[in-house]
Amino acid sequence: MEVTLEKISYISVMSNKVKMQGGINLAQGIPGFPPPEELLKILGNIACRDIHQYAPSNGNQKLLDLLEQKYSLFSKENIMVTNGATEAVSLIFTYLNNILPKNRAAIGFDPAYESYTRLPEIFGSKYFSFIPEKDFSIDFNKLEKFITGNKAGIIFVNSPGNPYGRIWTEKEFTKLLEIAEMSGAFIIADCVYSEIYFNKKPFEPLFRSDNVFYVNSFSKLLSITGWRVGYYIASADHLEKIRLIHDYTGLCAPSVLQEALANYLEKYDFGKEYSAILRKKMKVSFGLLKKSLEDSGFDVPEIEGGYFIWAKMPKSFKSSLKFSMDLYDKKKVATVPGIHFSDHGKQYVRFNIARPDDEIREAGKRIKQFMKGE
Repeated sequence: MEVTLEKISYISVMSNKVKMQGGINLAQGIPGFPPPEELLKILGNIACRDIHQYAPSNGNQKLLDLLEQKYSLFSKENIMVTNGATEAVSLIFTYLNNILPKNRAAIGFDPAYESYTRLPEIFGSKYFSFIPEKDFSIDFNKLEKFITGNKAGIIFVNSPGNPYGRIWTEKEFTKLLEIAEMSGAFIIADCVYSEIYFNKKPFEPLFRSDNVFYVNSFSKLLSITGWRVGYYIASADHLEKIRLIHDYTGLCAPSVLQEALANYLEKYDFGKEYSAILRKKMKVSFGLLKKSLEDSGFDVPEIEGGYFIWAKMPKSFKSSLKFSMDLYDKKKVATVPGIHFSDHGKQYVRFNIARPDDEIREAGKRIKQFMKGE
């Protein structure tokens, strides 16, 4: 059967163009910064040790101890290490999809990250996208009616968001939890960008509630997206049942990489210095690309964190898909068309800002040239 473009990931399509043909990758959320030198040295030093077999299903015990210390409201019985945050979200969705009545749907907030829309599609479940207000705020009266009206059983939330870097406040998360508990829905809170903020650290929904699953990873924190080490926090009862699914799918995250991370996090205060430097770089990159895009006629909403700019094209451009394809073909700058994240995304484009200053400047220059028809 022929695979149409609509059935595959635009993120992969655009990113693979760069990997195969060269150019600047503002499509995939790949950091353009090296991991901490200290982490790489630790990895090299332990590579010859006898740690090359399966790790415990729940995770490296030292790593779990450190996560328990970091999230002091929870114990190791509440934490599982996974093959990246993507596997964590997939495991949780699989579990919830099995225990919820078949008429319960999943919802997310428009624009939504691809996993939130694709997982229900894969499992034959319904997915509905809640449209925020024009300023991206949430009308909770509308949201409550949307959740109950669509019989939502799973609520995907991403903070800071992807593709739009919206940050949910404590008040908003608390209200969402109140609605979820009242309606019997479960929240999957994807917080992989929680350490990528420009000024104030975002609130993290670490509620001791059976209705909340908290997901995070080391990918963005330490610029190691290829390591695929993430984790989630949930009630002990949920976690034990999800572990049974994990045993037959992912089994465990890479043992060597978990050991290296545990040693690094213990010695270097959970990467505090590295993440502080990374946040400064991201803030600069956001400012540089935002100005270049606005100079080219884009509307760029302010954000307080995350990896991406979610920008509205000038009115003269009607298709984000055509824009992204033409921009790459003519200027070798890869972006992701907004229709990948939203049915209302024809006028929007997602840009990855987790790149070095010189690359951001060059991308901005090429985009300006493209917009002028040069």
